[in-house]
Amino acid sequence: MGAPKYVLLSYDRQAEFEGEAGYEETWAWCEDAEDLFADPAPPLREVYDLLGCAPEGQLSEALTRARADGSAPLGSLTLEILDKTGAAVGEWQLGEALLLGDRPCARDLTLRDVTIEGTALDRDPYDYPRRPPLSPGYRLLGPHGEPHGTCRDLACTSEVPDESTEPPLRLLGCSPQGALRRALDAGEEDLGHAKVLRIDTSRRPVQSAAEGELRAWIPSARGPGLVDLTLDLWSERPPVAADEVWDLWAEGRPTESSLWARCDHGGRQFWLRTALDNHEHGGQDRPPGTTYHLDGRHITDLPGFFCALGEAVNGPGGYFGWGLDALNDCLMGHWGAAPPLRLIWHDSEVARRHLGLTPQAPHRPLDFEELLAFLTEGDRVEVHLA
Repeated sequence: MGAPKYVLLSYDRQAEFEGEAGYEETWAWCEDAEDLFADPAPPLREVYDLLGCAPEGQLSEALTRARADGSAPLGSLTLEILDKTGAAVGEWQLGEALLLGDRPCARDLTLRDVTIEGTALDRDPYDYPRRPPLSPGYRLLGPHGEPHGTCRDLACTSEVPDESTEPPLRLLGCSPQGALRRALDAGEEDLGHAKVLRIDTSRRPVQSAAEGELRAWIPSARGPGLVDLTLDLWSERPPVAADEVWDLWAEGRPTESSLWARCDHGGRQFWLRTALDNHEHGGQDRPPGTTYHLDGRHITDLPGFFCALGEAVNGPGGYFGWGLDALNDCLMGHWGAAPPLRLIWHDSEVARRHLGLTPQAPHRPLDFEELLAFLTEGDRVEVHLA
């Protein structure tokens, strides 16, 4: 067989749930995979009716704009779920809400039924909240908690789209080992749970790729004694960008700087996940006051900044945060550098020109000055622009 890219491991989900090792042995070395990568579907936007609405503040102003223009943006909209006493017992949030129109409420002409479109955040979009018994309804809040009024009920009016069927994962040119080899030879049909890892050319794991149920096999066209395996996945598929990143890690953790710069925005985001998964914990922090050199030639977006920062602190393929919260954690120590640290940012003008303008981001990301202010807050990082 050719050089394998993936290894298939036996996997016991119940054992992992109970705090034990979830996988036990190597089942197969696999040359390649088919239908492994898929980008997540964009957030589903749904249409809702706020029934019996008494609008206030910015919601009332948005209604006036929508009547004139046909629609009006609201930003995020939070619905606090009220119990029978009027106390909040939960909340539900819509992102990037767009007010589409309103009409008189049939049950109370002093109120309005308001139609909005938005993306349900942090939950199943079809699982919109229901009022508890005897509840007066919902309290409406804006992006910063400002009052938008109340509504008595909520209804989702969108049609539910048909569920798409994803293809199974096929592992191609596999060389079965151990228990899997014996199961195939015996003609067993119940092959069990399995975990797929991407490996480097030395057969060392790079990153987890998928988990699922091993349900079928056929002889492989790639050579005698090899098989093609089929898995029904229960895990999310890696994004399409993972394929390029894993190719750049094919020889193991990179020894060349700035390989991440070849990736687009999504590839850089996945690079950070790979760098985190390959970070060696438990190493000694370099002492406070150490100087680190940040190569800024390729920092054209925020993920690029974190890729470059990880390299500056921990070398090629290094990790030192993938967002502001993660950077905060790293600056507490035990991630390679003890604060305060001195950062010389070379070619900083590249980031000054590009940060804050990334078109792929759903919201405007930090610009250069905001990022600089975050870094220098509390004297944890002394930044010198070069």
